[in-house]
Amino acid sequence: MPYLQLDVNDQYSVESKRLLAAKMSETYARMMSVDVRRITVAIRELGLGSVWRIAEEGGEPVPVALLMLDIRRGRAPELRMEVAKALCALCIEILGLREDRLNVEFTQHSGDEMYHPTLGGYSPEWEPGQ
Repeated sequence: MPYLQLDVNDQYSVESKRLLAAKMSETYARMMSVDVRRITVAIRELGLGSVWRIAEEGGEPVPVALLMLDIRRGRAPELRMEVAKALCALCIEILGLREDRLNVEFTQHSGDEMYHPTLGGYSPEWEPGQ
């Protein structure tokens, strides 16, 4: 943990996905003050017609992308918004996703819900303000 999952309709080159994973990890680690080695990025290419949202009331579903961020509990809403904006900007820049077709959702977890065998077990407790 954190686990950053991007669900998309298209396919991208390995180089683009590697670059996005690196930039997302670096950005998240810096902004959230976490060990970059704890971050996992998944870019799930679900195929054409797999991720949809009705973008306009009364409109038809349109293809979209969704970024799910499983993160540590207790992060300030303002910080989460800044991280969401920064990660969205990377998805737009690197993959060419449309800002109006990209959503972010957060799921928050305590440290004892994140186990890393090579990093000493459970994630260390996080103090608000870090």
